[in-house]
Amino acid sequence: MPLQFGDIYVPENFNSEFAPLKDKIESLINLSRSAGNERRYAIPNNKLMRICLLVGLSTPGKRDEAIVETMKLQTGNRFVPSFFTHQELSPLYSALIKLRYHDSSLDLSNNRVLSRIIGAEMYRGRDTLLSDNNLENYLFSQGGRAALAKDIPALNLLIGNYGDAEMEATLDINSRAITNAQIIIAGATGSGKTNLLAVLMQQIRALSSESSYPVNFLLFDYKGEFSDIQNNHWLSNFDVDRSCILDPIERPLPFTPFKDFTNRPINEINLYSTEMASALASLDRLSPSSNMSNRLSEAIVECYKRTNGAPITFTDMLKEYQSRMKDPDKDDSISSILKQLDRANIFDTEDKADLVGDSFIVKMDGYPKDGPIAKAIVYFLMSKLNNIYEQLDKQAVNDDVVQIRHFSIIDEAHYMLSFDNRPLRNLIAVGRNKGLSIILATQNMADFKNKGFDFYANAQYPLIMKQQTIDDKVIKDLFGVSGTELQEIRTAIAGLQKGELIIKDQMAFALGMGSKYKKISVTHLI
Repeated sequence: MPLQFGDIYVPENFNSEFAPLKDKIESLINLSRSAGNERRYAIPNNKLMRICLLVGLSTPGKRDEAIVETMKLQTGNRFVPSFFTHQELSPLYSALIKLRYHDSSLDLSNNRVLSRIIGAEMYRGRDTLLSDNNLENYLFSQGGRAALAKDIPALNLLIGNYGDAEMEATLDINSRAITNAQIIIAGATGSGKTNLLAVLMQQIRALSSESSYPVNFLLFDYKGEFSDIQNNHWLSNFDVDRSCILDPIERPLPFTPFKDFTNRPINEINLYSTEMASALASLDRLSPSSNMSNRLSEAIVECYKRTNGAPITFTDMLKEYQSRMKDPDKDDSISSILKQLDRANIFDTEDKADLVGDSFIVKMDGYPKDGPIAKAIVYFLMSKLNNIYEQLDKQAVNDDVVQIRHFSIIDEAHYMLSFDNRPLRNLIAVGRNKGLSIILATQNMADFKNKGFDFYANAQYPLIMKQQTIDDKVIKDLFGVSGTELQEIRTAIAGLQKGELIIKDQMAFALGMGSKYKKISVTHLI
């Protein structure tokens, strides 16, 4: 009988212990210098682990049971199932482990023992590859080409356990039965939101980054935690390195925020100019007069006429707007915000990176969270994603799942929910058809109640962590409860500890009976 690779745990301190091998592989694959905007290759964690496991198991010699028994595991961090089924290698792992441990007394049916064996073999593979010229020999040997995985990955995200039980808590993101892939998170400071975001990102990337359908992400890092050099080891959890970090204070973001209307009718530019004028006013909570709004719309249209429809710049808009003012030296609210955007120089004049085809972390902690520059960065990148998704083909689909291309992840999202952020709402409402999705994290569950848009109704998974204030109206709307059931959920939220959350129990809703929520203890990752 083949071994069963269920609930297999990752070796403790994998990132730091295997970093020398990771660096050596990447230095051999990447050129010594990169050209233009070419990004360095970063080997995914799963691939590195799989290479080490195969090399370790391929190395003959008697196995020492004492080494296996002392192998430490990272509690709560398990391999995703596809790690073993990728390229249908599970029977090979099973056969090799049985071969190498046929004369040992170890219980191969025990998942903890099997986890330690796999960890020990990974270390054996690491040490083998770091010895002599073994790595070069493996990389450049003339072997057969591995088959390319063509199936869309099933994104069934393992985020922890239900309550105190060992039953795994998963979020099904892309099966055909799921109406959308949006996730909203509400949790006070210290509730464990950052770790939860990391777990979601790690699972999304672990399940997809080696497939033909990788899911990339754009993370707006308001607190600067993910882009902090002190937390550099976090990045390998998401199969990225520091080249993914964009700091608009150091250099402009490698995208133009404006739409390209080359060879498009003037009516499209007119509509866009009106929307853009409204958005710029919203960024700083301005209440411009109708004359100012009209002046800005006219300035935007004129800028596009000058570029023959090619993307414009904030400098162009400012000059054109000021040329229509009676006294250009005396700022009004519109010219003031345009000057701030022009001086900040947060965007490039053309697209120099693939926003959907790569993963990025935008460092945001250098700007006031509620200020116009931070809002402009998120607003215009969401607008950019909308422009991109309009040009994308519909996502791939098979009998079981649909393709997810990209997640936008906005921490501290309450700063972006208080004004008419049409691109964000449009992406939430219709991005599913092109495989683009959103994760929004905010401090208070009431932040998602908005007059113009129902974020709860458009989220497949509202995840409620510990709250400073508990809003009965949100609980009623979200869980459809009142009376005793409402009080039960209030009590559950009030009792949540760091790293715990409650989620709607869809089965209870479908059956019309039982508790309307489940509690999840989130995997501790960072």
